Amino acid sequence: MKPLRFRLLMMVCVICSGFSCGTKATSPQPVSSNAPPTSAAIVTPEKPIEPSEKPAVKRRTLAPIEIGASSSVGGAPVKSSAEQLESVRSALKPFQILLGSWKGLSQKAIADQPQWAYDWVSDPKFPGLKIVSEKGPYIRNGRLSYLPESDQFELKARDAEGVERTFRGTFIEPIRDVATDEKKLQRTYKLQLTEPEPNGSGEQWRITFNQQENNRYILEIDRKRGSGPFSRVDTVHTQREGTSFALSETDYGDKTCIISQGLGTISVSYKGQTFWVCCSGCKSAFDDDPEKWIAKWEEKKKTMTK
Repeated sequence: MKPLRFRLLMMVCVICSGFSCGTKATSPQPVSSNAPPTSAAIVTPEKPIEPSEKPAVKRRTLAPIEIGASSSVGGAPVKSSAEQLESVRSALKPFQILLGSWKGLSQKAIADQPQWAYDWVSDPKFPGLKIVSEKGPYIRNGRLSYLPESDQFELKARDAEGVERTFRGTFIEPIRDVATDEKKLQRTYKLQLTEPEPNGSGEQWRITFNQQENNRYILEIDRKRGSGPFSRVDTVHTQREGTSFALSETDYGDKTCIISQGLGTISVSYKGQTFWVCCSGCKSAFDDDPEKWIAKWEEKKKTMTK
């Protein structure tokens, strides 16, 4: 029995010694700072993925602004301030014949004494003709101007009751300057202006300036209600007061108004120079800034002599 026990004991010792020899402990080794890092120690950041085709960045370039040049909005040309002023002034020039004081009498025996003059102060970009009548039943005061974008004339007026209306329209009979036996030109035309839409009371008014000759025009007042036709409200026959304002030629020479380019009837002076203006409105504008209007006039004369 002893030999067998001894052999078993020896076998157990051999097995235990084998396990202890196979698990040899190792102490941690110091890491040298000069040693190259192992592949496991290298950390490479992820490179951002770039699209194969980058959209081109469009840079907006701004062109220099030119004074006096025209621009455009939505493909439609927009006039510069100087061009707009000249356009409005040219459109109003045919109404030079209205300047001055008038006496009128309507078919309803209502007296009217309108006075017309240029207005360059209320809205310098859109000059106009101002009408004032202390007794006017249909136009107590108003302002006639021209809208280049729509090629229409616009009259903003207030009547004797204080009602304000805006009328727009154009010529239904063109401007004609007819020579008479006295070799003077007599101007005729029909300008018809209508409220764009009915007012709060359902009424729509219409005004027609019927120029008969240089010293006479008829003011025709029409009105309609709802969808019905226009009917005549009144007619005012107007005659010029004072001296004749006859058109004798298209070139007035030294008597050209330096502001409206119409016939000058009032002389004005500045720094020893004498100029002409056509009405009290142009005189007020000249007195307010004479150098401005003299400069514009000198520039205008250069284009007239070319």
